Amino acid sequence: MAAYEEQEFHQKLNLFAWKRMFQFVRPYRKNFMLVIRLILFSALIDIVLPLFQRYAVNTFIQQNTLEGLGGFALAYLGVIAAQTIGVIFFSYQSMYVEMNVNKDLKRAVFTHLQTLSFSYYNVTPVGYLLSRVMSDTNRISGMIAWGMIDILWALAYVVGVLGAMFALDAKLALVVSTVVPFIALLTWYFQSRMLSYNRKIRQINSHITGAFNEGIVGAKTSKTLVIEDQNFDGFSRITDEMYGFTIKNARLSGVYISTIVFFSAVVTALVLVKGGYLVMEDAMALGTLSAFTTYAVGIFEPIQQLARNFADVISLQANIERVTDLLDREPDIVDSPEVVEKYGDFMEPKQENWEEIRGDIEFRDVSFRYPDGQENVLEHFNLKIPAGTNVAIVGETGAGKSTLVNLACRFFEPTEGQILIDGRDYRERSQLWLHSNIGYVLQSPHLFSGSVMENIRYGRLEATDEEVISAAKSVSADLVVDKLEQGYDSDVGESGDRLSTGEKQLISFARAVLADPRIFVLDEATSSIDTQTEQLIQNAIAHLLQGRTSFVIAHRLSTIRQADLILVVKDGKIIEQGTHAQLMGQRGYYFTLYSKQFEEEAAMRTLDNRP
Repeated sequence: MAAYEEQEFHQKLNLFAWKRMFQFVRPYRKNFMLVIRLILFSALIDIVLPLFQRYAVNTFIQQNTLEGLGGFALAYLGVIAAQTIGVIFFSYQSMYVEMNVNKDLKRAVFTHLQTLSFSYYNVTPVGYLLSRVMSDTNRISGMIAWGMIDILWALAYVVGVLGAMFALDAKLALVVSTVVPFIALLTWYFQSRMLSYNRKIRQINSHITGAFNEGIVGAKTSKTLVIEDQNFDGFSRITDEMYGFTIKNARLSGVYISTIVFFSAVVTALVLVKGGYLVMEDAMALGTLSAFTTYAVGIFEPIQQLARNFADVISLQANIERVTDLLDREPDIVDSPEVVEKYGDFMEPKQENWEEIRGDIEFRDVSFRYPDGQENVLEHFNLKIPAGTNVAIVGETGAGKSTLVNLACRFFEPTEGQILIDGRDYRERSQLWLHSNIGYVLQSPHLFSGSVMENIRYGRLEATDEEVISAAKSVSADLVVDKLEQGYDSDVGESGDRLSTGEKQLISFARAVLADPRIFVLDEATSSIDTQTEQLIQNAIAHLLQGRTSFVIAHRLSTIRQADLILVVKDGKIIEQGTHAQLMGQRGYYFTLYSKQFEEEAAMRTLDNRP
């Protein structure tokens, strides 16, 4: 997956990718078509205005008269007023399209992220995702609503002006037209180079966003370790790299635009020289030369705009590639079409078809290898866990204790074999059905921004305040609430930062209890709680897990002596299993772990009791 995140995009300008983006415009096609009509109307007026100039010079200036000036002025002001009104409506409609496309694109990306498997988030930096959801979608929607319309206006204006110039004087118009092949050649030459630089810039920008995220989230750790200088040096290297590629791209773009400006100046000079001779020879009216010169000077600004917008289109290709690549990312675990048809999916669950779960779990000849692994961590593993069984999983840090839980919860699926829930392969039912019946309390709990009441209610959104309070009391989380000024309405802060780790753990435990799941997973859930707080919830845990299938990934072995089954994990393999008494009697690896930890805890108690 890391290689995927570092992936370079090398394809040329891809109109198909753009076509995919326009599916987000389809719901607002009436507004978009109105924008197109309004911008074409504006371009038409811009083309017509020099003809008013031609009429004024030939009729009023050369004839030295003001007769008919009033009607001319009214007509001119009427055209200007019509264009002004058109621009106002155009701006409103373009902004409407931009905001809605931006909203829908962000929602599509965010919704798709919800469907991706847990393994994706284990290896994907937050900065990459933030950059795609925020920065990339903003650029895409802005370009669709404004940049593409600007290109349309420029094309319409250039074509219309060329037509008007040929109508006024074909030979002089040919002089102006000679610039078009040079611009096409320049565009072709610069396209691939600009695209390459912009892709690199967008990639580095993701690294910068990720560095920002880590710097903010890890600010406390950085200060306690006094590594601000190292963080700054690392961030400086990334921004220096960004600076270097941005400067190279800016130089390239500067040469591109400046060359076009040079050609426009040369052609304008040729028009003035050639047209001046024609006027002196009475082969062209002064008003016609005036209008023609206005066209010749004015045509190069939209040509330059076309060049700039085309450069933006080229650079935006990288944004589109990144977003479409994310939207095309398939989850590692998907429900079959038959399962989705019966049980629904994440967005539209068909809960009326969900069977009630008892909690029987069976590993039947299961072999498992992680997607990026080279060897199996489980081989032909068999285990039956009757409903209501309390299973403890123990082992040293990094031994692979979470593997069984991840498989049972269908965060991963077996490479071979089956996992049955209530006698049926869990792939025959929806992921949401299973996950809705699992209560998961993590070692590092995450709280959402909001109040204590809101965070507990995430366990079951339709729960009443009384049910939330009851869940909190069942795990002694009410003791946390009693310390807060506003009680259950107190804000926990971003990620629960206003609470201690132990307090956050109790809130997250209350949230899991409120969901009333048939399967509980406690991932070292008491390892971050002090001894006094742990004692408060141990009795509650024993009561709450009664009658429910539960997995307890244990840090303190003294807390799982009453477990119905203890699985001992080492190097990703289950090497021992049995009850506490059976494993102690075997005097094997579990016995060694338990004895060592017992001695360490005894030594700590001795130190704590010193006068």
